[in-house]
Amino acid sequence: MANLDALNEQFGIAGQLNFVAGGGGMPVAGVENEFGKASIALQGAHVLAYQAKGTEPLIWMSPEATYAPGKSLRGGVPVCWPWFGPHASDSSLPGHGPARTVDWQPVASEALSGGSTKLSFELIKTGKISEQCAHDLNVRLHVTVGESLRLELETTNQGATAFTLGQALHTYFRVGDVRLAHVEGLDGCEYIDKMDGGQRKQQHGAVSISGETDRIYLGSGKRQEIVDPAMGRKIIIQSEGSASTVVWNPWAETAAKMGDLGPDGYLNMLCVETANAADDVVKIAPGATYCMLADYSSEAL
Repeated sequence: MANLDALNEQFGIAGQLNFVAGGGGMPVAGVENEFGKASIALQGAHVLAYQAKGTEPLIWMSPEATYAPGKSLRGGVPVCWPWFGPHASDSSLPGHGPARTVDWQPVASEALSGGSTKLSFELIKTGKISEQCAHDLNVRLHVTVGESLRLELETTNQGATAFTLGQALHTYFRVGDVRLAHVEGLDGCEYIDKMDGGQRKQQHGAVSISGETDRIYLGSGKRQEIVDPAMGRKIIIQSEGSASTVVWNPWAETAAKMGDLGPDGYLNMLCVETANAADDVVKIAPGATYCMLADYSSEAL
């Protein structure tokens, strides 16, 4: 368990950033400045909440999430790394990689001149990580809290050979009623429909949700919007270094089996994930660094 006093002494920023014990005693970085507030668990460098001043929360976190060592947290922004979905060659390895269920450590914090707050985390390399991913990689997540939430996932290949990287920011966005919401910005994209045996299809118009949805949109652009009439806003997702967008909602039957989504929780969340997955994985040369960036904000309709 991280020493909160030591963390606050080294990385705390008076009036902007402090470390506290969160759910289950889990260490959490709390950020609040003139523009917004956020909280990030050290396990998984997992963003639990973000809210710009004067607006409703942007991120959805399940009220029934389990805060326990080694268990993924339901909601927020899980980091899927260094692969997305099942491992390509070893089904015994954890889906979406190990990063979201292990400890990360703060490595830098900064009160930016414009009033935002930046905090950087690094995955702690352990024997378990080496067993699951033998390649020598270093990964950091840079979180900037301001008028928007900016996330930069930075992977450096420290090995002697190239590495094929799959990744995603598996973000759960809060919506008023997912049945009324839709996603713009994916018209014309080819997608893999995991609810239809992995069939490849083409998107026509906006993406609406009327049942269980699990799709990987390939070659997607740098901007998507969740239009949410129930909350009277649109959520704007801007990205760099990401070629895929994943749209996911478990719907009622699967949500009930999951056990930690809460009653009717599926109606109030929609995952639109900034990713490099399937055809869009990235090959990183030895010594090279690859950065995937996502920026989240909202506007009134």
